[in-house]
Amino acid sequence: MRTFRTLLIVLSFAALVAMATAISTAQEPANTATSVSTIEITPAKTDITVGQKVKFTAVAKDAAGNVVKATPSTWFAAPFDLAGADESGNVSFFSPGDVLVGAIVGGKPSFIHVMVKPGPVTRIDIEPAKSSLVVGATTKLAAVARTSEGNPRSDVTLNWASSNANVATVDPAGVVTAISPGQAKVTASSGSASGSVNLTVANSSLAGLSIEPRSTNVRTGDVVRFNIRAQSGQADNYAMRWTVSGPAATIDPDGGFVAELPGSYVITAASGSQEAIASVVVTPRNVERSLEVVGRAPIKDFEAAEEWIIGNYAYLSTISDKLLVYDISDPAHPKLTDTIKVDARIINDVSTTADGRILVISREGASNRKNGIAFYDTSDPAHPKPISEYTQTVTGGVHSAFVDGHYVYLTDDATGSMRVIDFADVKNPKEVARWEVPNQVATTIRMSGGDEEVVGRYLHDLQVKDGLAYLAYWRDGLVILDVGKGIKGGSPEHPQFVSQLRFNHHELYGNGWLAGTHSVFRYKNYVFIGDEVFPPIFDIHSRKRIPVRGIGHVVDVSDINNPRKVAEYPVPEAGAHNMWVENDIMYMGYYNGGGRIVDVSGELRGDLYRQGREIGRLWAGDPEGFRPNLPFTWGAQPHNGLIYFNDVNSGLWIVKLGELTEKGSTTAPGQ
Repeated sequence: MRTFRTLLIVLSFAALVAMATAISTAQEPANTATSVSTIEITPAKTDITVGQKVKFTAVAKDAAGNVVKATPSTWFAAPFDLAGADESGNVSFFSPGDVLVGAIVGGKPSFIHVMVKPGPVTRIDIEPAKSSLVVGATTKLAAVARTSEGNPRSDVTLNWASSNANVATVDPAGVVTAISPGQAKVTASSGSASGSVNLTVANSSLAGLSIEPRSTNVRTGDVVRFNIRAQSGQADNYAMRWTVSGPAATIDPDGGFVAELPGSYVITAASGSQEAIASVVVTPRNVERSLEVVGRAPIKDFEAAEEWIIGNYAYLSTISDKLLVYDISDPAHPKLTDTIKVDARIINDVSTTADGRILVISREGASNRKNGIAFYDTSDPAHPKPISEYTQTVTGGVHSAFVDGHYVYLTDDATGSMRVIDFADVKNPKEVARWEVPNQVATTIRMSGGDEEVVGRYLHDLQVKDGLAYLAYWRDGLVILDVGKGIKGGSPEHPQFVSQLRFNHHELYGNGWLAGTHSVFRYKNYVFIGDEVFPPIFDIHSRKRIPVRGIGHVVDVSDINNPRKVAEYPVPEAGAHNMWVENDIMYMGYYNGGGRIVDVSGELRGDLYRQGREIGRLWAGDPEGFRPNLPFTWGAQPHNGLIYFNDVNSGLWIVKLGELTEKGSTTAPGQ
């Protein structure tokens, strides 16, 4: 078997062990397989932190307790994004959480759980003060503790200190109080790591403070930018201490206010002894619209995956060896025109060039171990014909591919790198670039079975728009590259790093989850990100429900060198997946939460779900689906005034948005 990483993702533990046992038993001498009764894996308990490599041993014993001379035929570790095991039992740990380490000896499995602690804090970033403080004013400093990999940690206690308490003091929460004019350095520390910021305190010359607007009416989710004014002295929003009272709202240091619930709110801006007050009346957003299911292309014997809608045709990949082609010229009655068989266990991605003339698919799990991508001629869009393939440097599998001009940007499963394939000569595509995120814990290991694989780095999805590539780099977060924009001298042949935004998925979701930055979509000044969160081992082909989690993040990239999260879209007890944003509306597959349509107009801050920005929901459960009555919506694409939702369990749903409703819409099939 080539590698356990893919198997660990898609198989239940029982199925994994059964398959690995069958393979290893076939390789073991008969007397060894029958004599092994128990297996002891050590160390059973150990103090492990991120970045360590630990040697595990397995001792086999017979029924009488005597040691049997047998070596493990297989070592494995799960989840794959936390640890990786080589053929000798050396396990590399690269993310915190609960890790399952196991071995198979004489056809019998054994495993232990080890808890991996986060790496120590090595630096603390404190956001610089944007203005001087005035005597008597207070402000809370924003500090982020980070590990050596750059991951944020909010679970550590910071110790705050001021270099000059006569000028400014700081309390354990990082709240600074200005005492007298002068200079002070405020430092936050944790262990041997520290960070500091210089502050200037001055006497206040402000008098007659006021806020504009003085009073206003808005909807939930609308951002109001309050500004401070003064009769004398220079007013600065960042020099104010902003507070808000009311049902549920926030106000940021720049004076940006957003409410998640309707009600009346009081805004206060204070500087020393001066303060000003404003008010906001917030009404419900009321953007809900009715949904009408126009047509269906149901499936039930296997699972659907990605879709690509262009012209009068829909291409639907599957978690199988089939690519489905539908004529959607009559959306109410989509017609299957072709089923293309592919040597793969999963055809994950499918898309075409902008003119629709060439179709590209990605492959994983090919029987000949040549995965990569394949190109098809769509001169007859109802019946694509193979042209060529590219496998040379991506035989380990391709999860996602994005077509931009005559380039395909794709993910290389085996190395966690991005590859750029030039198909200007489509019969002879060639690799022109490779880029991978620097990662201190990524390492190359020899797997059971002899193949080498990079563990600790995983690229899951990517999008290219206007010369910038947006990479969903799993535990490494969002990475932005210049591939032709020119801001860093980049091109498709020479991608150049622009910026990165990291998340702490262990803190977001806790132990026992396979979690990372999964999907990306750039729209206006935002990048929409979906986290994919699964159990550490699961069977994608099981007919039973798969529990999933994951939220959507909204990242402001107006300053492309400093991306920052400003909002999120978290559907309770459901799992985020792919999205498409167009005309201020986000269409999203939210796995077990079905299809979602979300208003993303205007400036975005806060919790979009609580703000009532949902326009509509599609319950994509089908009693005759692969998993009956269970939605598992992969994604969505708007096309010619309709929305195409692709659901893993039930196929294509073609939906039309109706008029505004009085109280909203939760639409079931046929309503």
